Amino acid sequence: MDDDLREIVRRLTLYNALQYEGQARAGPVLGKVLAEIPELKREIKSVLQLIHAVVNEVNKLSPDKQRQILEEKWPSLLEEKRVKPEEKRLPPLPNTEKYSLIHLRFCPNPDGALHLGGCRAAVLDDEYAKRYNGRLTLRFDDTDPRTKSPIQEAYDWIREDLEWLGVTWHQEVYQSDRIEIYYTYARRLIESSFAYVCTCKPRSFRSLTLANTACPCRSLPPEEQLDRWNRMLDGQYREGDAVVRIKTDINHPNPAVRDWPALRIIDVKKYPHPRVGDAYRVWPLFAFCCGIDDHELEISHILRGKEHLTNSVRVGFLYDYLGWSTQEAIHYGRLNILGTVLSKSKIRRGILEGAYSGWDDPRLGTLKALRRRGFLPETIRQFITDLGPKPVDIKVSWSNLEAINRKRLDPLVNRFFFVSNPMSLSIDNVGETRTAKIRLHPDYPEKGQRIFTITPQKNRDTLLVSKKDVNLFKKDKIIRLMELYNIKVKAMQDEVEADYHSETYQEAKAVEAPLIHWIPASTGVKTSVILSDATAVEGLAEDQCKTLKQGDIIQFERFGFARIDEVDGHLVAYFAHR
Repeated sequence: MDDDLREIVRRLTLYNALQYEGQARAGPVLGKVLAEIPELKREIKSVLQLIHAVVNEVNKLSPDKQRQILEEKWPSLLEEKRVKPEEKRLPPLPNTEKYSLIHLRFCPNPDGALHLGGCRAAVLDDEYAKRYNGRLTLRFDDTDPRTKSPIQEAYDWIREDLEWLGVTWHQEVYQSDRIEIYYTYARRLIESSFAYVCTCKPRSFRSLTLANTACPCRSLPPEEQLDRWNRMLDGQYREGDAVVRIKTDINHPNPAVRDWPALRIIDVKKYPHPRVGDAYRVWPLFAFCCGIDDHELEISHILRGKEHLTNSVRVGFLYDYLGWSTQEAIHYGRLNILGTVLSKSKIRRGILEGAYSGWDDPRLGTLKALRRRGFLPETIRQFITDLGPKPVDIKVSWSNLEAINRKRLDPLVNRFFFVSNPMSLSIDNVGETRTAKIRLHPDYPEKGQRIFTITPQKNRDTLLVSKKDVNLFKKDKIIRLMELYNIKVKAMQDEVEADYHSETYQEAKAVEAPLIHWIPASTGVKTSVILSDATAVEGLAEDQCKTLKQGDIIQFERFGFARIDEVDGHLVAYFAHR
């Protein structure tokens, strides 16, 4: 490929990246290249190789650098872009001038796959890290082998989901590898009388703290506290017998802050950890280990749900005792998607009980399920950045997410006919053989076309149509067969009988004839479309669908967008939305 062609590809790729948040896509670039130089269709394989190479180069650049190149070399493209409405931008992070490096962390609990609510922090962290040329740490909060027990496979599930989302992280940290660090700080706090080992029964402690009364363990001398701490470590205390508490204001207005628990004992013979087994029996609780790690890892900004506001107050006491400065914390509201389960514990229980087929069950709001259905990662990112880090709780419906995905998919995906629950349509007086040439995409002729040849038998065509259109087939009703001809219904029983009426779409439009899709009789590939409620619609897809590959996202005309999941003789597609 010569330098001139490479420059054309680079220009179109940079412009495409500008439209898609810095991440160019090879498909639309190919369409634009072929529109400018149609003769390259004969060399499409080598052209695609070049496009993929340039797309990889461009996507490694920051959006600011991409824009800078366009401003220097092709400023007219930016002028065209400026007339379009600006996309929503996230508000700036607070007090960035205080930090030489903006460092954020995403801290999933690997007790299941990521869902829309859980990945919100990941996308926001990634957006801000890239905006400020900062750093993002992926830290697995896996210190609860009992209540939120980690799943070994979930570590990889989370990485895969983040890679699919385009999230870039610079290091990985496992809290289960840092237990000795937490022990060091626990001993230090006990020695300094900022923490103590409590052996009160939970109900007794709660009664005391609600009465603004310190428990008797609080005033024991450090020597006794250290002895209790050692007994926690060496197994003399059992699960539930003792807990390390951080001293706070016993009159604090929030009872959950008063002498909050920092470390507890877990029976790891009964609840072994998937990474470290039964090596540790004393495990830190969330606020303690997160507070220590955020300081040790030099995190500058924390983005998390406002359900952690109490933990922020707890960590404030810890930092005061250790002489540390707190990070900038942004707490956003809870995300609720109407009719969708976003609780990992409920999803996990549902899978164990057989209510869901797995973490990618189409009824779920997990990224695995959304990816399987044909939602794009760019859709998820835009959905989350549009919400932003607002502190208010947000209720949305699936239509919000679907509208974004529809707008992104529409220019990208090919169209095909899928006839659900097929029934026969016979048309008399059709005359000669017809060839219907239907574009794979109505707006992009360069994508190619599907060709249907309809040969009449004894002046009759026989097609297959969808049973869902049965209400349209009323006697003397004019109907347009998409891209073929117009018919007039004459009878409707188990199958439809009609006469050829006219040829052009204009004639159909003049009588407001409805349009329906079809496939020739004795053709089609068996297809199951799995809907968002996990039910299936059976039918036949047109023969060209035999060329589809697993992972292809398409649009079945008059049905909706779907992603191909299986292709072995019987197509299985997962429905995204209309």
